[in-house]
Amino acid sequence: MALVQDKVIVTCALDGVLTKREQCPYIPYSPVEIAEEARRAYEAGAAVVHIHAREPDTGDQSWSTDIYRQIRDEVRKRCPIIINFSTGGFNMGVEGEDEKRARIGYVNETRPEMAALNMGSMNYAKYSEKRKGFVFDFVFPNPFSDIIIAAEAMRAGGSKPELECFDVGHIHNAQPLIAMGLLKPPLQYSFVLGVLGGVAPTMENLAHMARQVGPEDTWEVIGISKVQWPLVMGALVLGGNIRVGLEDNFYLDTAGREMAKGNGPLVEKAVRLARDAGREPMTPAEARAALGIPQLG
Repeated sequence: MALVQDKVIVTCALDGVLTKREQCPYIPYSPVEIAEEARRAYEAGAAVVHIHAREPDTGDQSWSTDIYRQIRDEVRKRCPIIINFSTGGFNMGVEGEDEKRARIGYVNETRPEMAALNMGSMNYAKYSEKRKGFVFDFVFPNPFSDIIIAAEAMRAGGSKPELECFDVGHIHNAQPLIAMGLLKPPLQYSFVLGVLGGVAPTMENLAHMARQVGPEDTWEVIGISKVQWPLVMGALVLGGNIRVGLEDNFYLDTAGREMAKGNGPLVEKAVRLARDAGREPMTPAEARAALGIPQLG
């Protein structure tokens, strides 16, 4: 169902995969640390948490079903928040469909309520004006063959896909998947703005992307780094949902001077902005109803 204008789903992306404690000491690594951050986000007003599994000692990205299962169980011990697992990069560094299906097997094994589905390939980079060079620079490959593998894993696990779109064309990549029966409307879109290689992070682009989805579909904005807070405010005005969290942005101010001491303060600010805009954050139960996700038993 489409969302009503006076309600909003607040998602918190707890950890990411490119972020490390050298950059921000509050990034959680272990399942217990991630679950504690999920609890803090829930208590601050988030209805959904987006999670990447990490190796507990190093913080490196993990594809371990056991670690994802531990994360799910630890989060569920603490709060009823909606759990959304990432699948980003599952197809990188492996070859052949069998290897890719094995790597993403944690989705159908752990059955998160939601899972992120990246909807297109792109350059993915970060440029430093100070250094006059790239901090990182790679191609993020998501051909339809790999999107299908991920969508099939989500269908097998009963997870609602969260369609992550880094550009306008990615939105329309959903159409063949709907025709194939891999996606079932109403859909949940995430518009990711602020990544070099994707759509520019302007209000005009956000509004244009919002106009591309169906009237019964839902969408949220994911603003990366300093553009996060202006885009959050834009999405609130446009009737969309919002995502914050240490995966996307460390700071409580747009100048990047006040680092958040964990995910909770970022959610608290998002909730304040939502209420200032006349929109009340949804509870997890309300968000499940809005997204068509079964309620917890």
